[in-house]
Amino acid sequence: MGHPPLSRRKVLAGLGSLAAAGALSAGAAGCAAPRTVGADKILLRYWHLFGGGDGVNMAAMLDRFGKEHPAIGLEAAQLEWGAPYYTKLGMAGAGGRAPEVAILHLARLTGFGPGRLLDPFDLGLLEEFGVRPADFPQEIWDRGTIDGKQYAVPLDTHPLVLYYQTEICEQAGLLGADGKLKTLNGQEEFYAALRAVKKVTGQPALVFETLGSDAVGPWRVFSALYSQTGGTLLNDDATRITIDDEKALRVLEFMRDVVQEGLAVRRTDYQGSVGIFNAGKTGFFLNGEWEVTTYKESGIPFSMTRIPGIFGRPTTQADVHSFVLPHQDARGGESNRAAHRFVAWMLKHSADWAAGGHVPAYTPTLSEKAYLDLEPQSEYRDVIDDVALDPPAWFAGSASAMHERLGAVFSSVATGARTPENALDEAKNRLQDLIDTPSPLGEGGTA
Repeated sequence: MGHPPLSRRKVLAGLGSLAAAGALSAGAAGCAAPRTVGADKILLRYWHLFGGGDGVNMAAMLDRFGKEHPAIGLEAAQLEWGAPYYTKLGMAGAGGRAPEVAILHLARLTGFGPGRLLDPFDLGLLEEFGVRPADFPQEIWDRGTIDGKQYAVPLDTHPLVLYYQTEICEQAGLLGADGKLKTLNGQEEFYAALRAVKKVTGQPALVFETLGSDAVGPWRVFSALYSQTGGTLLNDDATRITIDDEKALRVLEFMRDVVQEGLAVRRTDYQGSVGIFNAGKTGFFLNGEWEVTTYKESGIPFSMTRIPGIFGRPTTQADVHSFVLPHQDARGGESNRAAHRFVAWMLKHSADWAAGGHVPAYTPTLSEKAYLDLEPQSEYRDVIDDVALDPPAWFAGSASAMHERLGAVFSSVATGARTPENALDEAKNRLQDLIDTPSPLGEGGTA
């Protein structure tokens, strides 16, 4: 790809400038994937960042894969989510001694050194194992393509969705004959639904994360609603801010007004928002779909749906868990073949993965009975065609600097500490600072 080679020292320096304190505590020696599989098995090392309910689901899938493929010595490692994970993955790729396959958030791909820290997939091998580009939504698949090579294969999308309390919404007259939430179009219908719920409960009808030292919920809400207006953040090469002030202010004014009118909880961190909805104190909850297992286990009467089209087409903020091939100096042979086999197998069994709420990116799964029987996980499956990923920039994507910096700004709108106008100005300033900061590893370097 014409990129100069990256030294391990340069990767360490670049990643260290971005990672949270302690992210490098494992040290350089701890980033290489050890080889412990016996000579009678094909080595397949897999790194991921899934904990909680996702971790349980992943462990079950890995156990099944291992039993069905006894000739493959699968070694899976769950690493700490966020900056520590990406730091170790980057160091491993730079050293050329990375695991055979790993998970990467798709919105981080552009900045993660495709061609240097990542190796491309062999599409012929994937097709041999039954997986083709046509099996994915084109926009998501294309986001994994750089310079004509496929560096990421999507596993799922994890969008911002709307949770709702079925009993409360029924009392508020918001359910249809099928017991599902009626379609809400536009601001007025959404406001009317919130007011109807508040009349039933006597409390704010909506909750979402509004504060916290690392709150990204306010950014996700803004991103979801701003995407509905058709507005953009950056130009295609992430060198210029393209925010439409009028559209952005409409969204920020909504985030302010819904709280000021007493229709949404003003001050709550992430765990608090999860607990408030779990206690039945609000009828609605804006959050990622991954809390579905929390509420199914607690037994509250709830369901989930796509975020309404409050400002237009009902698009929503999302990211995508994707498989990648971290760079190996001598990638190839049976271990590389096993990596492609593994990815294809995981995709074909992604109905099991969807139990945690994520929408499978492998579209044949969306029509499988095993997936359709998942309730309420399959209720919002058509959102797969309406997800809005971050712009391709080294500082964007899950666990990124952009999420944290803009999340803090938009948090202050919901809590009333900033006006929408002040918040928009500050958001632009912070975006410009990120644009003006060179990627720590140069063009195509990792975030």
